[in-house]
Amino acid sequence: MIQKKPTWIKIRIPLYNEIKNIKNKLRKNGLHTVCEESSCPNIIKCFNERTATIMILGNKCTRKCPFCDVFFGKTKIINYYEPFDIIKIIIKLKIKYIVITSVNRDDLYDGGANHFSKCIGVIQRLYNHIKIEVLVPDFRGKSDIAITILIKNKPNVLNHNIETIHNLYFKVKPGGNYFYSLNLLKQFKKYCPKVKTKSGLMVGIGENDKQIINVIKDMKKNKVDIITIGQYISPSKFHLPIKRWVHPKTFYFYAKICYILGFNYIASGPLIRSSYKAKNQNYGKKI
Repeated sequence: MIQKKPTWIKIRIPLYNEIKNIKNKLRKNGLHTVCEESSCPNIIKCFNERTATIMILGNKCTRKCPFCDVFFGKTKIINYYEPFDIIKIIIKLKIKYIVITSVNRDDLYDGGANHFSKCIGVIQRLYNHIKIEVLVPDFRGKSDIAITILIKNKPNVLNHNIETIHNLYFKVKPGGNYFYSLNLLKQFKKYCPKVKTKSGLMVGIGENDKQIINVIKDMKKNKVDIITIGQYISPSKFHLPIKRWVHPKTFYFYAKICYILGFNYIASGPLIRSSYKAKNQNYGKKI
C-alpha cells in the first residue's frame, strides 16, 4: 500500500476571488481549461496568477486513460468560432503567453490538427506579439497529416507529453504508442527547427529511476528542447494508483541528468506539470 501523502506535496490555498473571476470569464465564452478538467494540483496558484491552459475541441475525450481526469464520452461538433472565443479571453485577461491543448479526437480525420492551426493563425494575425504554446495529442495514426497542417501556422513551442516509460504504455496510455509519440516530436522539429519542442513525464506509477533516465535520453535523441518531470497524483480512488512518492532530491537528480544531456530548459519537481508557468520555461527563467 502506498504511504500517505508526504509534506512536500501539500499545497497552500490562497484566496479564491481571482479564481472565480477567471472561471466566470471562461464559462461566458464557452471555453474550458485543462487545469479544471484534469484536476491539476496547481490550479489555484495558476488561476491566482491569471494564467490558464485553454482546452479546445470540447471537454470529452475519445480515450479513457486511467491516469487522467478528463471526461470520456461522445464528442461534440467542432466550434469553429472557438479561435475568436480565445481572442476574447486574451483581451479580458491581458494574456501575453497562451497555452492551447485539447482532448484526444480520434474521431477526426486529422486528430484536430486543423483546429489547432486555425487557433494559432487567428491569434498570430490579430496579436502577433503573443507567444503561443500548443500541447498536442499524439494524433493516433494521423501524425503525418497533422504535422503537414501544423507547420503552416507555427507555434512558438510544440509540446507533446510522453508521460511514462515504454513498458507502462499499455497500462497508462492505452491507445497511445511510445515510439510514435517520440517520432511526432522528432518529425515536427525536422520541419520546424527553430520552433522549440517540449515533453513531459510523470513519475510514481510503477517505473524506476533507471527507466526514467532511459526515457529522458530518448527524448533528447528525438530533438526535445524543454523537459518537465512531476509526481503523478491520482485524481481519485478509481484512477491509476500511486506506486511511490518520489522525493524532491530524486527530482533534483533527474534535473542533473537532463542538464548533462543538454536540454535547453528543465523543470523537475513534485508539483511540476507540463504547462505550469510555461512562459518561464519558454524564456529560460527559473520557476
